[in-house]
Amino acid sequence: MSTSRPVGIDLFSGAGGLSLGFEQAGFDIAAAVEIDPVHAAVHKYNFPECAVLARSVVGLSGDEIKARAGLGRRPVDVVFGGAPCQGFSLIGQRVLDDPRNNLVREFVRLVAELNAPYFVFENVKGLTLGTHKQFLLELIEAFHSLGYQVRLPWQVLNAADYGVPQRRERLFLVGAREGLPLPAYPAATTYPADSKRPGNLFGLRRGPTCRDALADIPDASGVAGLADEDEAPVKRWGRTSPYGRLLRCATPEAWFYGYVRKWNATMLTSSMRTEHSQISRRRFAGTREGAVEPISRFFKLPADGLSNTLRAGTDSARGAFTSPRPIHYEHPRCITVREMARLHGFPDWFRFHRTKWHGARQIGNAVSPPVARVVASQVLHALGGRPSRPRRAIALGDPALLRYDMSKAAEHWGIDVNIGRRDRKSGAKKRTQQETEAERIRGLRAGAYDRQA
Repeated sequence: MSTSRPVGIDLFSGAGGLSLGFEQAGFDIAAAVEIDPVHAAVHKYNFPECAVLARSVVGLSGDEIKARAGLGRRPVDVVFGGAPCQGFSLIGQRVLDDPRNNLVREFVRLVAELNAPYFVFENVKGLTLGTHKQFLLELIEAFHSLGYQVRLPWQVLNAADYGVPQRRERLFLVGAREGLPLPAYPAATTYPADSKRPGNLFGLRRGPTCRDALADIPDASGVAGLADEDEAPVKRWGRTSPYGRLLRCATPEAWFYGYVRKWNATMLTSSMRTEHSQISRRRFAGTREGAVEPISRFFKLPADGLSNTLRAGTDSARGAFTSPRPIHYEHPRCITVREMARLHGFPDWFRFHRTKWHGARQIGNAVSPPVARVVASQVLHALGGRPSRPRRAIALGDPALLRYDMSKAAEHWGIDVNIGRRDRKSGAKKRTQQETEAERIRGLRAGAYDRQA
């Protein structure tokens, strides 16, 4: 890490959408906390110099985070994260007193323990609706009780307003210690490509389309090796749009204020294809762009429009269901994980778990990096800092981190999850406290995203 860059801590980090956005805005991500060992491994691959704590935030102290990050006397400038929450109150009980919202209380606690001057809390739009508003009011009160002010009114940001070809609305709550300037919410940088209004009244440029995001990516169906692997060398790419060049990091500016990664741009990664039946392919081909295929209920991307909200699906405790990936606008198949990443704003060097299930979940749970970047830029401005580009490039992590199943990932992190261990008498799987909490958190996160997406 550079001693001249402000320091951020990512709680509930997942694969690292918020981490990437804050890094691109000019922050060093000193530590990330993620209880799911598979997601923690992917974060470590993409941010090899970040201290990853593959554990729960419950019982974790601010001092332990700082020690693991090797910060010494260096202060933490911002804490950010999307704590899973239910948002429902029991009758006669305060929302934050509901045990199901314990993780949100832990987020508030760690912001204070780390003595962070700023925080960013991200969550689903549904928390701003109806009776769920009580949750936000109590959350703001909890921050106030610890000496923090919150920017009001809170705002829901749509990724399509910030240069992303996807309609994706998420709540952002930003705050600062009393007496410090509050960050502003970022103004829109683009208008959605499928906007119906004539012309552009606000001087904004048109945002990218699905075609802008995907047209240059070779069709995975025609690339040898992608039937059972997630990467293969590609000699010829298609014509690239400005958005595509940005995500391929074809210019120095495409790295923004993040660290340049050493990567092989000739490899098509995170692209294991799905083998569909001929019947399914005919149905996909016959579906109108922007419509839902009636049998599978898959959405077909509009070439000149926006993607629907990419979702994570449910975890293994709820049936291991992955939300359907959309149908490609040109090819009669579901899009790959890499194509999902393009629609989400992740650059091509950023890798996900090799499996389609984990990879799609990691994207569906992630904050869109361009949205995270503009929010982080406002925090940096409030800090009084100026972004600087690092002078050195860094290597990505060990590729084995992308291939671990849950058991291997737990072993890597030294976590006693005991996945798959069964009681000899009943045949029922025994569950440690760590495993139970991990699945509960994944279920809360996936359920919240699915309900509100």
